Amino acid sequence: MSEPRPCTLLLSGAQVVTVDDARTVHPDGAVAVDGHRIVDVGPTADLVARWRPRRTVDCRGSAVLPGFTDAHTHLFQSLARGIGDGLAIGRWLNEFMWPYAIHLDPEDALIAARLGAVEAARAGITTVVDHHYAPSDPETVLAVADAIEDIGLRGAVARGMLGDRTAVAEARGLPAALYRYSTDQELDLTRQCMAARGAESLVRVWPAPLNLSYGDRDLVRGAAALAREHGVRWHTHCSEGAKDPESFLARYGKRPVAWLAAEDLLDAHATLAHAVWLDEEETEAVGAYGAGVAHCPCSNAYLASGAMPWRGLRDAGAVVALGTDGPGAGGRQDMFEVMKQTLFGQRLSRLDPAAVRCEEAMEAATRDGARYAGVEGGGVIRPGAPADLVVVDLTGTAVQPVHRAVSALVYSARAADVVMTLVDGRVVYEDGHCPGVDEEALAAHARERAERLVRRADFGALTEPWRDGNQDRRRRVATS
Repeated sequence: MSEPRPCTLLLSGAQVVTVDDARTVHPDGAVAVDGHRIVDVGPTADLVARWRPRRTVDCRGSAVLPGFTDAHTHLFQSLARGIGDGLAIGRWLNEFMWPYAIHLDPEDALIAARLGAVEAARAGITTVVDHHYAPSDPETVLAVADAIEDIGLRGAVARGMLGDRTAVAEARGLPAALYRYSTDQELDLTRQCMAARGAESLVRVWPAPLNLSYGDRDLVRGAAALAREHGVRWHTHCSEGAKDPESFLARYGKRPVAWLAAEDLLDAHATLAHAVWLDEEETEAVGAYGAGVAHCPCSNAYLASGAMPWRGLRDAGAVVALGTDGPGAGGRQDMFEVMKQTLFGQRLSRLDPAAVRCEEAMEAATRDGARYAGVEGGGVIRPGAPADLVVVDLTGTAVQPVHRAVSALVYSARAADVVMTLVDGRVVYEDGHCPGVDEEALAAHARERAERLVRRADFGALTEPWRDGNQDRRRRVATS
């Protein structure tokens, strides 16, 4: 019998949910990690015999699964948690989010990004696509990327761009203060940021036109060209609200995704956030061209934006990942909550309890998320895959008894049950803290910056302790 081989880490005794091609679940399994990669997975007894780890973690009572990809978030919104409740998407943007973005300064954005990245690591999120547009100067964008990578996460800072003001933006009432750069300047600044964080970086920079419906079309064309040139994705909000495709169609004679297809801009480099209001032709096109979609069910429910055509997109061949949409539109970056809301939202909209199964939600949060974000070989537990892993405690009363690991993870577990997160073989969260991060000081700093920001943006009315949604209706009745 051969001598055991050395490895860095052995996670043993867990229910290992591999999400591999065979969708293998090992009820008493182990995962061996050496350096940045997974080197073995299988029954615990087999791996104990084959490997001599520098460290062994006893994971009995836990599940080990691939790290989650948050396919669409806004970490800069971490200072805005709990503000803007009860507003539909149009009012939410005009009365809250645009003013928030305008008043945010670089220090605010950096603290918010660090806070959000720590929250993500604690929740088992190993890859983030951070759609960052406030502020979007290169120094801030690169500082945000550094902050995310310093916490230990991988992914992308998708630099939000507006470019030249369009007639649709004018009609939608976007504030002039949002427009700091021309289309050519936006593309040039993004190119600089992309060059500064090359292929060796865990966190890349992607070009990210802010929104297809009111953005400059030349900006979208340029973003797609930049993505192809640098071998990364490009990112945008797409048809989140019902008015988005309508306004684009009225102005340009085509719906947004149909225009992308006609312009040869719809391919595997394109990642579209939300994609709620797609018609049948657009749904088929997204799948046919292999584009990615970030489904954000919690924010879609929070803003009552609608339910994405999940089944149509999946059946058409689209890469459907899951996103939290950040802390500003729903409160938490919790992929367990997102998986569960995916099931409930789709089942409710279709009146079909089998519209989405928990296994599909798990796939979207892990292996499909890695495909969407361009993490080669990621999102699965198998030899050679990146060592992006999550250990989840399943012993709590809210999870017991565990009849099926996948069902327990999607329906019963939550971010607070994560006990360890590894990214690229490095422990980025364990035993209640992120190594090297003073989380208490970070939270205090975030509170201080948030209080200043609320005063600066004059958000006092939005932070009242008790805001009665029926108050306005009662007033209208009393004066009628």
